Amino acid sequence: MPDWTEHVIWWHVYPLGFVGADTTGVDRAPTHRLRMLEPWLDYLLELGANGLALGPVFTSRTHGYDTTDYFEVDPRLGDTADLEHLISECHRRGIKVMLDGVFNHVGRDFGPLVTALADPAAPENALFRRTPAGELLAFEGHDALVTLNHDNPAVAELVTAVLTHWLDLGADAWRLDAAYAIPATFWAGVLPGVRERHPEVYVMGEVLHGDYAGFVAASGVDTVTQYELWQAIWHGIAERNFFELDWALTRHTAFLGAFVPYTFVGNHDVSRLASQIPDARHHAHALVLLLTLGGTPAIYYGDERGLRAVKEQRAGGDDAIRPAYPATPADLPPGDQDPIGAATFVLHQELIGLRRRHPWLHRATSRPLDLTNTGYVLEVTDGIHRLIVALNLGDEALSAATDGARRLAGTADTIPTGHAVPAHGWAIFG
Repeated sequence: MPDWTEHVIWWHVYPLGFVGADTTGVDRAPTHRLRMLEPWLDYLLELGANGLALGPVFTSRTHGYDTTDYFEVDPRLGDTADLEHLISECHRRGIKVMLDGVFNHVGRDFGPLVTALADPAAPENALFRRTPAGELLAFEGHDALVTLNHDNPAVAELVTAVLTHWLDLGADAWRLDAAYAIPATFWAGVLPGVRERHPEVYVMGEVLHGDYAGFVAASGVDTVTQYELWQAIWHGIAERNFFELDWALTRHTAFLGAFVPYTFVGNHDVSRLASQIPDARHHAHALVLLLTLGGTPAIYYGDERGLRAVKEQRAGGDDAIRPAYPATPADLPPGDQDPIGAATFVLHQELIGLRRRHPWLHRATSRPLDLTNTGYVLEVTDGIHRLIVALNLGDEALSAATDGARRLAGTADTIPTGHAVPAHGWAIFG
Protein backbone atom coordinates (compact mmCIF):
# COMPACT_ATOMS: atom_id res chain seq x y z
CA MET A 1 0.00 0.00 0.00
CA PRO A 2 1.39 3.45 -0.88
CA ASP A 3 2.90 5.32 2.08
CA TRP A 4 0.63 8.34 1.58
CA THR A 5 -2.44 6.29 2.46
CA GLU A 6 -1.37 6.29 6.12
CA HIS A 7 -2.36 9.94 6.35
CA VAL A 8 -5.30 10.23 3.96
CA ILE A 9 -8.86 10.85 5.13
CA TRP A 10 -11.35 10.89 2.28
CA TRP A 11 -14.31 13.18 1.76
CA HIS A 12 -16.58 11.11 -0.48
CA VAL A 13 -18.76 13.01 -2.96
CA TYR A 14 -21.33 11.73 -5.46
CA PRO A 15 -20.71 14.36 -8.18
CA LEU A 16 -23.93 14.18 -10.21
CA GLY A 17 -25.97 14.67 -7.06
CA PHE A 18 -23.65 17.22 -5.46
CA VAL A 19 -23.92 19.59 -8.42
CA GLY A 20 -27.65 19.03 -8.96
CA ALA A 21 -27.45 17.29 -12.34
CA ASP A 22 -30.45 15.36 -13.64
CA THR A 23 -29.90 11.62 -13.15
CA THR A 24 -33.02 10.36 -14.92
CA GLY A 25 -31.51 10.68 -18.39
CA VAL A 26 -34.03 13.34 -19.47
CA ASP A 27 -31.80 16.42 -19.26
CA ARG A 28 -28.33 15.70 -20.58
CA ALA A 29 -27.50 19.24 -21.66
CA PRO A 30 -23.72 19.81 -21.56
CA THR A 31 -22.88 21.91 -18.50
CA HIS A 32 -19.53 22.54 -16.84
CA ARG A 33 -20.79 21.62 -13.39
CA LEU A 34 -17.64 19.80 -12.26
CA ARG A 35 -16.01 23.15 -11.54
CA MET A 36 -18.70 23.72 -8.90
CA LEU A 37 -16.65 21.43 -6.66
CA GLU A 38 -13.68 23.79 -6.61
CA PRO A 39 -15.10 26.19 -3.96
CA TRP A 40 -15.54 23.17 -1.66
CA LEU A 41 -11.91 22.09 -1.64
CA ASP A 42 -10.96 24.47 1.16
CA TYR A 43 -14.04 23.26 3.06
CA LEU A 44 -12.69 19.72 2.67
CA LEU A 45 -9.42 20.86 4.23
CA GLU A 46 -11.20 22.78 6.97
CA LEU A 47 -13.03 19.58 7.85
CA GLY A 48 -9.64 17.92 8.27
CA ALA A 49 -9.77 15.65 5.24
CA ASN A 50 -7.13 15.58 2.52
CA GLY A 51 -8.62 13.25 -0.08
CA LEU A 52 -11.51 13.74 -2.50
CA ALA A 53 -13.19 10.44 -3.38
CA LEU A 54 -15.38 11.12 -6.41
CA GLY A 55 -18.29 8.99 -7.49
CA PRO A 56 -18.71 8.36 -11.23
CA VAL A 57 -17.66 11.21 -13.52
CA PHE A 58 -17.58 9.34 -16.86
CA THR A 59 -20.27 9.47 -19.52
CA SER A 60 -23.33 7.49 -18.53
CA ARG A 61 -27.02 7.44 -19.34
CA THR A 62 -28.47 8.13 -15.89
CA HIS A 63 -26.93 7.72 -12.42
CA GLY A 64 -23.28 7.28 -13.40
CA TYR A 65 -23.07 3.53 -12.79
CA ASP A 66 -24.32 2.78 -16.32
CA THR A 67 -21.16 3.91 -18.09
CA THR A 68 -21.33 4.54 -21.82
CA ASP A 69 -17.85 6.00 -22.42
CA TYR A 70 -14.92 5.41 -20.08
CA PHE A 71 -12.67 7.96 -21.77
CA GLU A 72 -14.98 11.00 -21.62
CA VAL A 73 -16.32 13.05 -18.73
CA ASP A 74 -20.10 13.04 -18.54
CA PRO A 75 -21.37 16.14 -20.40
CA ARG A 76 -23.66 16.91 -17.46
CA LEU A 77 -20.46 17.48 -15.48
CA GLY A 78 -18.34 19.04 -18.21
CA ASP A 79 -15.36 17.68 -20.09
CA THR A 80 -11.87 16.32 -19.60
CA ALA A 81 -10.44 19.81 -19.14
CA ASP A 82 -12.83 20.36 -16.21
CA LEU A 83 -11.71 17.15 -14.51
CA GLU A 84 -8.04 17.92 -15.10
CA HIS A 85 -8.59 21.39 -13.64
CA LEU A 86 -10.26 19.94 -10.54
CA ILE A 87 -7.45 17.43 -10.05
CA SER A 88 -4.89 20.21 -10.45
CA GLU A 89 -6.65 22.38 -7.88
CA CYS A 90 -6.78 19.44 -5.50
CA HIS A 91 -3.08 18.71 -5.90
CA ARG A 92 -2.24 22.39 -5.41
CA ARG A 93 -3.85 22.05 -1.97
CA GLY A 94 -2.28 18.67 -1.17
CA ILE A 95 -5.52 16.77 -1.77
CA LYS A 96 -5.45 13.29 -3.30
CA VAL A 97 -8.14 12.33 -5.84
CA MET A 98 -9.91 8.99 -6.18
CA LEU A 99 -12.00 8.11 -9.24
CA ASP A 100 -14.81 5.56 -9.40
CA GLY A 101 -14.51 2.90 -12.11
CA VAL A 102 -17.47 0.72 -13.06
CA PHE A 103 -15.89 -2.27 -14.79
CA ASN A 104 -18.31 -5.06 -14.01
CA HIS A 105 -21.02 -3.77 -16.33
CA VAL A 106 -21.88 -1.02 -18.81
CA GLY A 107 -24.96 0.94 -19.82
CA ARG A 108 -27.07 0.10 -22.84
CA ASP A 109 -25.61 3.05 -24.79
CA PHE A 110 -22.03 1.78 -24.47
CA GLY A 111 -20.60 2.04 -27.99
CA PRO A 112 -19.37 -1.55 -28.46
CA LEU A 113 -22.66 -2.85 -27.05
CA VAL A 114 -24.66 -0.80 -29.55
CA THR A 115 -22.52 -2.30 -32.31
CA ALA A 116 -22.96 -5.83 -30.95
CA LEU A 117 -26.74 -5.48 -30.75
CA ALA A 118 -26.87 -4.22 -34.34
CA ASP A 119 -24.78 -7.08 -35.70
CA PRO A 120 -24.76 -10.52 -34.02
CA ALA A 121 -21.63 -11.39 -35.99
CA ALA A 122 -19.67 -8.33 -34.81
CA PRO A 123 -16.53 -9.15 -32.75
CA GLU A 124 -17.79 -6.76 -30.05
CA ASN A 125 -20.26 -9.44 -28.99
CA ALA A 126 -17.42 -11.28 -27.27
CA LEU A 127 -17.07 -8.40 -24.80
CA PHE A 128 -20.32 -9.26 -23.02
CA ARG A 129 -21.60 -12.18 -21.01
CA ARG A 130 -24.73 -14.01 -22.08
CA THR A 131 -27.12 -16.42 -20.44
CA PRO A 132 -27.35 -20.04 -21.63
CA ALA A 133 -30.32 -18.85 -23.71
CA GLY A 134 -28.08 -16.34 -25.48
CA GLU A 135 -29.48 -13.22 -23.82
CA LEU A 136 -27.24 -10.48 -22.45
CA LEU A 137 -26.54 -11.05 -18.76
CA ALA A 138 -27.98 -8.24 -16.64
CA PHE A 139 -26.15 -7.23 -13.47
CA GLU A 140 -28.18 -8.29 -10.41
CA GLY A 141 -31.41 -8.15 -12.38
CA HIS A 142 -30.96 -4.58 -13.67
CA ASP A 143 -31.72 -4.84 -17.38
CA ALA A 144 -30.08 -1.46 -18.06
CA LEU A 145 -26.74 -2.82 -16.82
CA VAL A 146 -25.02 -5.34 -19.10
CA THR A 147 -22.24 -7.50 -17.64
CA LEU A 148 -18.84 -7.53 -19.32
CA ASN A 149 -17.12 -10.80 -20.18
CA HIS A 150 -14.08 -10.78 -17.91
CA ASP A 151 -12.77 -13.99 -19.48
CA ASN A 152 -12.09 -12.05 -22.67
CA PRO A 153 -8.55 -10.55 -22.78
CA ALA A 154 -9.97 -7.57 -24.67
CA VAL A 155 -11.93 -6.57 -21.54
CA ALA A 156 -8.75 -6.69 -19.46
CA GLU A 157 -7.02 -4.53 -22.08
CA LEU A 158 -9.89 -2.03 -21.96
CA VAL A 159 -9.88 -1.78 -18.17
CA THR A 160 -6.10 -1.44 -18.07
CA ALA A 161 -6.28 1.33 -20.65
CA VAL A 162 -8.97 3.21 -18.70
CA LEU A 163 -7.18 2.97 -15.35
CA THR A 164 -3.89 4.09 -16.86
CA HIS A 165 -5.41 6.89 -18.95
CA TRP A 166 -6.88 8.76 -15.98
CA LEU A 167 -3.87 8.11 -13.78
CA ASP A 168 -1.76 9.67 -16.53
CA LEU A 169 -4.02 12.71 -16.29
CA GLY A 170 -3.43 13.07 -12.56
CA ALA A 171 -5.75 10.78 -10.58
CA ASP A 172 -4.17 9.18 -7.49
CA ALA A 173 -6.53 6.33 -6.68
CA TRP A 174 -9.34 4.14 -7.98
CA ARG A 175 -12.48 2.72 -6.45
CA LEU A 176 -13.49 -0.44 -8.28
CA ASP A 177 -17.28 -0.62 -8.26
CA ALA A 178 -18.81 -4.07 -7.70
CA ALA A 179 -15.35 -5.59 -7.52
CA TYR A 180 -16.93 -8.52 -5.66
CA ALA A 181 -18.79 -9.53 -8.83
CA ILE A 182 -15.61 -9.84 -10.89
CA PRO A 183 -13.19 -12.77 -10.55
CA ALA A 184 -10.20 -11.86 -8.38
CA THR A 185 -7.99 -13.37 -11.07
CA PHE A 186 -9.15 -10.66 -13.46
CA TRP A 187 -7.78 -7.93 -11.18
CA ALA A 188 -4.63 -9.95 -10.58
CA GLY A 189 -4.04 -9.82 -14.32
CA VAL A 190 -4.83 -6.11 -14.74
CA LEU A 191 -3.29 -4.37 -11.74
CA PRO A 192 0.41 -5.29 -12.09
CA GLY A 193 0.62 -3.50 -15.42
CA VAL A 194 -1.13 -0.46 -13.98
CA ARG A 195 1.19 -0.38 -10.96
CA GLU A 196 4.26 -0.72 -13.15
CA ARG A 197 3.38 2.62 -14.68
CA HIS A 198 1.91 4.17 -11.53
CA PRO A 199 3.52 2.52 -8.47
CA GLU A 200 1.90 4.98 -6.03
CA VAL A 201 -1.68 4.26 -7.09
CA TYR A 202 -4.15 3.25 -4.35
CA VAL A 203 -6.77 0.72 -5.45
CA MET A 204 -9.89 0.05 -3.37
CA GLY A 205 -12.39 -2.63 -4.31
CA GLU A 206 -16.06 -2.61 -3.39
CA VAL A 207 -16.67 -5.90 -1.55
CA LEU A 208 -19.81 -6.34 0.56
CA HIS A 209 -19.08 -9.47 2.58
CA GLY A 210 -17.11 -12.69 2.57
CA ASP A 211 -13.37 -13.32 2.75
CA TYR A 212 -12.01 -9.77 2.57
CA ALA A 213 -8.40 -10.74 3.19
CA GLY A 214 -8.60 -13.55 0.66
CA PHE A 215 -9.95 -11.22 -1.99
CA VAL A 216 -7.20 -8.66 -1.33
CA ALA A 217 -4.52 -11.34 -1.58
CA ALA A 218 -5.92 -12.96 -4.71
CA SER A 219 -6.81 -9.77 -6.60
CA GLY A 220 -3.91 -7.47 -5.79
CA VAL A 221 -6.08 -4.54 -4.68
CA ASP A 222 -4.79 -2.54 -1.72
CA THR A 223 -8.00 -2.71 0.26
CA VAL A 224 -11.73 -3.33 0.22
CA THR A 225 -14.78 -1.63 1.71
CA GLN A 226 -15.35 -2.68 5.32
CA TYR A 227 -19.10 -3.22 5.15
CA GLU A 228 -19.04 -5.65 8.08
CA LEU A 229 -17.77 -2.91 10.38
CA TRP A 230 -20.21 -0.34 8.94
CA GLN A 231 -23.10 -2.70 9.68
CA ALA A 232 -21.91 -3.49 13.19
CA ILE A 233 -21.31 0.15 14.11
CA TRP A 234 -24.69 1.56 13.21
CA HIS A 235 -26.74 -1.53 14.02
CA GLY A 236 -24.95 -2.31 17.28
CA ILE A 237 -25.43 1.27 18.46
CA ALA A 238 -29.03 1.50 17.27
CA GLU A 239 -29.92 -1.77 19.01
CA ARG A 240 -27.78 -1.02 22.08
CA ASN A 241 -25.88 -4.24 21.53
CA PHE A 242 -22.15 -3.71 21.78
CA PHE A 243 -21.60 -7.47 21.61
CA GLU A 244 -22.42 -7.25 17.89
CA LEU A 245 -19.78 -4.56 17.46
CA ASP A 246 -17.22 -6.49 19.48
CA TRP A 247 -17.62 -9.54 17.23
CA ALA A 248 -17.07 -7.37 14.15
CA LEU A 249 -13.99 -5.80 15.74
CA THR A 250 -12.51 -9.24 16.35
CA ARG A 251 -12.71 -9.84 12.61
CA HIS A 252 -11.54 -6.28 11.89
CA THR A 253 -8.41 -6.88 13.94
CA ALA A 254 -7.73 -10.03 11.92
CA PHE A 255 -8.15 -8.10 8.67
CA LEU A 256 -5.63 -5.50 9.84
CA GLY A 257 -3.05 -8.26 9.99
CA ALA A 258 -3.40 -8.65 6.22
CA PHE A 259 -4.42 -5.21 4.91
CA VAL A 260 -5.83 -1.85 6.04
CA PRO A 261 -9.60 -1.74 5.36
CA TYR A 262 -11.41 1.24 3.84
CA THR A 263 -13.73 2.30 6.66
CA PHE A 264 -16.87 4.43 6.66
CA VAL A 265 -20.16 5.02 8.45
CA GLY A 266 -21.98 6.31 5.36
CA ASN A 267 -21.76 6.27 1.57
CA HIS A 268 -23.80 6.81 -1.59
CA ASP A 269 -25.51 3.41 -1.35
CA VAL A 270 -26.87 3.36 2.22
CA SER A 271 -29.23 5.31 4.44
CA ARG A 272 -27.66 8.16 6.37
CA LEU A 273 -26.07 7.38 9.72
CA ALA A 274 -28.31 9.96 11.42
CA SER A 275 -31.33 8.09 10.06
CA GLN A 276 -29.99 4.63 10.95
CA ILE A 277 -29.51 5.45 14.65
CA PRO A 278 -32.81 6.72 16.14
CA ASP A 279 -31.25 8.20 19.31
CA ALA A 280 -29.43 11.36 18.24
CA ARG A 281 -27.36 11.22 21.44
CA HIS A 282 -25.54 8.22 20.00
CA HIS A 283 -24.61 9.53 16.56
CA ALA A 284 -21.26 10.74 17.88
CA HIS A 285 -20.39 7.26 19.12
CA ALA A 286 -20.28 5.98 15.52
CA LEU A 287 -17.96 8.77 14.46
CA VAL A 288 -15.69 8.14 17.45
CA LEU A 289 -15.31 4.54 16.30
CA LEU A 290 -14.63 5.50 12.69
CA LEU A 291 -11.83 7.86 13.64
CA THR A 292 -10.14 5.84 16.38
CA LEU A 293 -10.17 2.36 14.81
CA GLY A 294 -7.61 1.07 12.34
CA GLY A 295 -8.42 1.72 8.71
CA THR A 296 -8.47 4.38 6.02
CA PRO A 297 -11.52 6.49 6.93
CA ALA A 298 -13.96 8.16 4.54
CA ILE A 299 -16.60 10.78 5.38
CA TYR A 300 -19.59 10.82 3.03
CA TYR A 301 -20.61 14.35 2.13
CA GLY A 302 -23.53 15.50 4.23
CA ASP A 303 -22.62 13.24 7.15
CA GLU A 304 -20.26 15.96 8.37
CA ARG A 305 -23.39 18.10 8.79
CA GLY A 306 -25.60 15.39 10.28
CA LEU A 307 -27.93 15.12 7.28
CA ARG A 308 -30.75 12.57 7.42
CA ALA A 309 -32.02 10.49 4.50
CA VAL A 310 -33.29 6.98 3.88
CA LYS A 311 -32.44 4.86 0.85
CA GLU A 312 -35.54 3.36 -0.75
CA GLN A 313 -35.80 0.34 -3.04
CA ARG A 314 -37.47 2.06 -5.98
CA ALA A 315 -36.58 4.12 -9.04
CA GLY A 316 -35.03 7.31 -7.74
CA GLY A 317 -34.71 5.77 -4.28
CA ASP A 318 -31.09 6.91 -3.99
CA ASP A 319 -31.82 10.59 -4.67
CA ALA A 320 -32.37 11.51 -1.02
CA ILE A 321 -28.95 10.20 0.01
CA ARG A 322 -27.22 11.94 -2.93
CA PRO A 323 -28.34 15.57 -2.50
CA ALA A 324 -27.22 18.79 -4.13
CA TYR A 325 -24.99 21.10 -2.13
CA PRO A 326 -25.09 24.91 -2.28
CA ALA A 327 -22.89 26.79 -4.73
CA THR A 328 -20.27 27.59 -2.06
CA PRO A 329 -19.71 26.86 1.63
CA ALA A 330 -20.70 30.46 2.34
CA ASP A 331 -24.22 29.53 1.23
CA LEU A 332 -24.64 26.96 4.01
CA PRO A 333 -27.02 28.01 6.79
CA PRO A 334 -25.18 29.76 9.65
CA GLY A 335 -24.77 27.90 12.92
CA ASP A 336 -27.66 29.60 14.67
CA GLN A 337 -29.96 28.41 11.89
CA ASP A 338 -28.39 24.95 11.64
CA PRO A 339 -27.04 24.12 15.11
CA ILE A 340 -26.95 20.36 14.49
CA GLY A 341 -25.00 20.81 11.27
CA ALA A 342 -22.54 23.22 12.83
CA ALA A 343 -21.99 21.07 15.92
CA THR A 344 -21.56 17.91 13.84
CA PHE A 345 -18.98 19.62 11.65
CA VAL A 346 -17.01 20.74 14.72
CA LEU A 347 -17.15 17.22 16.14
CA HIS A 348 -15.72 15.86 12.90
CA GLN A 349 -12.93 18.44 13.09
CA GLU A 350 -12.13 17.50 16.68
CA LEU A 351 -11.97 13.77 16.03
CA ILE A 352 -10.10 14.07 12.74
CA GLY A 353 -7.64 16.36 14.53
CA LEU A 354 -7.14 13.72 17.22
CA ARG A 355 -6.51 11.09 14.57
CA ARG A 356 -3.97 13.32 12.84
CA ARG A 357 -2.10 13.64 16.15
CA HIS A 358 -2.03 9.83 16.36
CA PRO A 359 -1.21 8.66 12.80
CA TRP A 360 -0.37 5.19 14.14
CA LEU A 361 -4.14 4.61 14.40
CA HIS A 362 -4.08 3.76 10.69
CA ARG A 363 -2.94 0.20 11.47
CA ALA A 364 -4.04 -0.01 15.11
CA THR A 365 -5.93 -2.99 16.46
CA SER A 366 -8.39 -3.07 19.34
CA ARG A 367 -9.36 -5.29 22.25
CA PRO A 368 -12.22 -4.97 24.75
CA LEU A 369 -11.44 -3.93 28.32
CA ASP A 370 -15.05 -3.87 29.48
CA LEU A 371 -18.14 -4.94 27.56
CA THR A 372 -21.87 -4.91 28.22
CA ASN A 373 -24.84 -4.35 25.92
CA THR A 374 -24.71 -0.59 26.54
CA GLY A 375 -21.14 -0.01 27.68
CA TYR A 376 -17.94 -0.58 25.73
CA VAL A 377 -14.41 0.28 26.82
CA LEU A 378 -11.71 -0.73 24.37
CA GLU A 379 -8.01 -0.32 23.98
CA VAL A 380 -6.73 0.75 20.58
CA THR A 381 -3.02 0.15 20.08
CA ASP A 382 -0.22 -0.41 17.61
CA GLY A 383 1.83 -2.27 20.23
CA ILE A 384 3.68 0.89 21.28
CA HIS A 385 1.06 3.61 21.61
CA ARG A 386 -2.45 3.22 22.99
CA LEU A 387 -5.74 5.01 23.39
CA ILE A 388 -8.69 3.97 25.52
CA VAL A 389 -12.13 4.60 24.03
CA ALA A 390 -15.20 4.49 26.26
CA LEU A 391 -18.72 4.48 24.80
CA ASN A 392 -21.86 4.63 26.92
CA LEU A 393 -25.34 4.01 25.55
CA GLY A 394 -26.88 3.49 28.95
CA ASP A 395 -28.82 5.67 31.38
CA GLU A 396 -26.18 5.39 34.11
CA ALA A 397 -22.57 6.53 34.21
CA LEU A 398 -19.99 4.09 32.84
CA SER A 399 -16.84 3.47 34.89
CA ALA A 400 -13.66 3.04 32.89
CA ALA A 401 -10.26 1.98 34.27
CA THR A 402 -7.97 4.29 32.33
CA ASP A 403 -4.63 3.47 33.99
CA GLY A 404 -3.70 7.08 34.61
CA ALA A 405 -4.40 8.18 31.03
CA ARG A 406 -5.82 11.66 30.61
CA ARG A 407 -8.99 12.58 28.76
CA LEU A 408 -8.25 13.70 25.20
CA ALA A 409 -11.80 14.17 23.95
CA GLY A 410 -15.38 13.69 25.06
CA THR A 411 -16.75 14.01 28.58
CA ALA A 412 -15.73 12.13 31.73
CA ASP A 413 -15.32 12.70 35.46
CA THR A 414 -12.27 11.57 37.39
CA ILE A 415 -13.00 8.82 39.93
CA PRO A 416 -10.64 6.74 42.13
CA THR A 417 -10.60 3.83 39.66
CA GLY A 418 -10.16 5.99 36.54
CA HIS A 419 -12.96 7.91 34.89
CA ALA A 420 -16.75 7.87 34.71
CA VAL A 421 -18.37 8.57 31.35
CA PRO A 422 -21.84 10.10 31.77
CA ALA A 423 -25.03 8.48 30.51
CA HIS A 424 -25.14 8.37 26.70
CA GLY A 425 -21.67 9.91 26.55
CA TRP A 426 -18.26 8.99 25.21
CA ALA A 427 -14.62 9.78 25.93
CA ILE A 428 -11.16 9.07 24.57
CA PHE A 429 -8.15 8.77 26.87
CA GLY A 430 -4.44 8.63 26.13
